[in-house]
Amino acid sequence: MQRFIDLFSKFFVGGLFIFSGLIKLNDPVGTEIKLEEYFEVFASDFGSFFHLFMPWALEIGFILIVLEVVLGVAILINWRMSLTTVVLVGLLTFFTFLTFYSAYFNKVTDCGCFGDAIKLTPWESFWKDIVLMIFSLHLFWHRRRFTDILRTREGYAVIVVALVIAVYLGVYAIRHLPFIDFRAYRVGNHIPSQMLPPEQPVIEYLFSRNGEEIASKDFITDTTYTYVSSRILNEDRIKPKITDYAVSSPEGEDKTAYTFEGNRLMIVMYDVQKANPAKMAEIRALTRALDGQVDCFILTSSGYEQAEAFRHEYQLAIPFYLADATVLKTIIRANPGICLWKGGTVLANWHYNDAPEAAEVLRLIR
Repeated sequence: MQRFIDLFSKFFVGGLFIFSGLIKLNDPVGTEIKLEEYFEVFASDFGSFFHLFMPWALEIGFILIVLEVVLGVAILINWRMSLTTVVLVGLLTFFTFLTFYSAYFNKVTDCGCFGDAIKLTPWESFWKDIVLMIFSLHLFWHRRRFTDILRTREGYAVIVVALVIAVYLGVYAIRHLPFIDFRAYRVGNHIPSQMLPPEQPVIEYLFSRNGEEIASKDFITDTTYTYVSSRILNEDRIKPKITDYAVSSPEGEDKTAYTFEGNRLMIVMYDVQKANPAKMAEIRALTRALDGQVDCFILTSSGYEQAEAFRHEYQLAIPFYLADATVLKTIIRANPGICLWKGGTVLANWHYNDAPEAAEVLRLIR
């Protein structure tokens, strides 16, 4: 039994850490966004000095993700368990505090433990961390029973290889786009459909009659029945995947439906002041080559004056429309990012490092 618990603890904790880390390595920018939410909450609740961490959210998140993967590998090969388990418990204590604080005070509704692949409620995240902590503490208290599987040199080699692979995957995902897109704006999705509930509400009514409670999916109008309460049986299936997509012109005109009509090439910049200027010449050339064939426009959350100044500075002769910054960060993990929609269906998403040629855009819309 002892051996079984030891092995289960090792493979459960190590495997889950690797899985969680790889999911987040797929989208380090998503972890950055989640950390920014936490720092904003902590700045409001504990002190404004947490704002100092916000410019470094990507780097902090990246280090935590890589550490998560390397720790998982280290646990599986019993590598220096005295050190590994101390770091493991320390990191898990940090995560448990975050999830408890989010759950108890209802601050951050999604911890981002498994990125966009698996959504957990704050309390689900907290209890997941509690279970992990139990088995991690088992590894810590009995760490001397776990002898290194590999020799010193081979063990170090495995850890270094895991570190290099994790860093490479994460940097690649940052400089391009996630390898697998789990978001509602991924290629192939029809955005207007994502804004509709998957199912209509199924309501169960509870009535009483002669002291007996009766459940019914239809509202009983017979006056001999007394209405007690009702509940939605499929509550988890009636919420649309997209609830906050809305676009407006600088003058306040609703342009949401416009973005679903025909061929639309969107240059998405949640903040023009933070947009990478290195590829603006390519983006400008792309919009000019598509003039008259595809409607091109900028989507941003920046103010009118900032957007206008940016547009003129880089000679982008296309209009700009406004949307929420969080929505734009969800649409594409790049600033700027390039999105091609046709009739509201996502045909392609490009990072600014992978800006397409006009011929590729025209081929996709035909």
